[in-house]
Amino acid sequence: MRTALHENTTLIEVLGRAAAMSLPGWYLVAGCLYQTVWNVATGEPAEAGIVDYDLVYFDDSDLSWEAEDAVIRAGSTVFAGLAAPVQIRNQARVHLWYEPKFGLACPPYGSTEAAIDTFEATVACLGVRLEAGGRWRVYAPFGLSDVFNLVVRPNPVLAPRHVYQAKTDRWRRQWPGLTVLPWPAPA
Repeated sequence: MRTALHENTTLIEVLGRAAAMSLPGWYLVAGCLYQTVWNVATGEPAEAGIVDYDLVYFDDSDLSWEAEDAVIRAGSTVFAGLAAPVQIRNQARVHLWYEPKFGLACPPYGSTEAAIDTFEATVACLGVRLEAGGRWRVYAPFGLSDVFNLVVRPNPVLAPRHVYQAKTDRWRRQWPGLTVLPWPAPA
């Protein structure tokens, strides 16, 4: 994983700058990670098709928009000058906006990892951060084999089907060799 991710110089720069922010429970997550691996595996430039870098953290000490926005504004300075934007979100606040946006209730998360566990596809349930001494921490509750084998499997824990469908449609255009498994039929 680390070898593939090192091919994406923007990703490595984001990891370094994110570590300097010292956000609680932070991870660089989802698309920028598995898409970098897919690019490397298919011989594409490592950064091809990556529109942004998602940085998540968990701070339940202040659930106000103002507190999250202060972190976002600080991040805009920290991540200035990069090839793609860095989107910063506090996973402790997701339950406050998820239902109005997606029509489904989202119970409050207890950690960043709990939030990652509910992303729409198992390949998206992936986070990486730098810890003390430059050690990498990889969080991958479903493992990494699907990421490296270009298999997309739904994770219908929380995300609605239409979100999975929209993302997989876009991914198939960018990486036509993906194996995309269907959303499970209702029980």
